[in-house]
Amino acid sequence: MFEPAAPRTSPDAVPVASGHGTVAAGLRMDVQHRSGGDRRDQSTPRFSAYSFVGGRRRWIRREEEREGSFVDVYGLKIWCLALWVALMNIGDSYFTLVHLQAGGIELNPVAEMLLQSGRVGFVLLKAVLIGVALVILVVHKNFFLARVGVWTAAGTYTALVLYHLLLFQLR
Repeated sequence: MFEPAAPRTSPDAVPVASGHGTVAAGLRMDVQHRSGGDRRDQSTPRFSAYSFVGGRRRWIRREEEREGSFVDVYGLKIWCLALWVALMNIGDSYFTLVHLQAGGIELNPVAEMLLQSGRVGFVLLKAVLIGVALVILVVHKNFFLARVGVWTAAGTYTALVLYHLLLFQLR
């Protein structure tokens, strides 16, 4: 006849009167406990190892997390909106340089200051400044002010490029 096998324990198993883990024949089985608890007990950080490659969290799991939480995978809608703002920024830079060459003046004091660095410097500095702002807004996409900021930037830059096109037609 066959006899049932005795429960396997690790060599460092110790007798347990009560406590955590699986108890078999008065011995604590080798059970590993994570220090710090479950990773889900902590909210997703603003930036993590997964922020730019891979990613784990695409959307909000619970309704109470909708406002003010971070994810590390961003949807197509927010990326398209950010790309639109970046393209409108490039269009604004281009038309600004065209109008300045035709004798126009720059009304924006920040852009005027950036123009002091030359044409290439103006375009690069403006692109970097807007790019950094867009990254911050995309990372904070679940915050009301960030959503307002992205949509305001998209609408403002679209109107600005349309204004440039209107000026170009009137010339």
